[in-house]
Amino acid sequence: MSCLRALGLSLLFVGCADVSEPAAQQPSAPPKPAEIGEFDQKAGKEVVKLEAKVSNPITGPVEILKAVKVKAPTLLIEQALNFFNANEGRFPQSHEEFMTQIISANKIQLPVLPSGLDYQYDVDGHRLVIVNTADGKTVE
Repeated sequence: MSCLRALGLSLLFVGCADVSEPAAQQPSAPPKPAEIGEFDQKAGKEVVKLEAKVSNPITGPVEILKAVKVKAPTLLIEQALNFFNANEGRFPQSHEEFMTQIISANKIQLPVLPSGLDYQYDVDGHRLVIVNTADGKTVE
């Protein structure tokens, strides 16, 4: 008799599952290009290395993860720039070409930065920088 109860309970749980056909998935929209300004070297802004500052051994991994979330896309951009240079024999010659050939073509999505920080592309230096708009410093 206990086998019948177990079978009945299992059928009850299985019967609760939704077996209807899944709805057709809509094609996802292409990722929206990140807002990246053009870096002006003549503005005299200081470039600072992005480092994970571990101040507490317990929260250290979280602090490192935050830094990696910002640094990882910049490494993808660096790689895309190097591939572009290898194929074309030059780096993007303008901010617009960078946005089209590097960011949009590779569907690179950058994480949202905290308030007071902006992404900018340094055309002459061929690199992405993070500009601290609050005090004029930049983070590489």
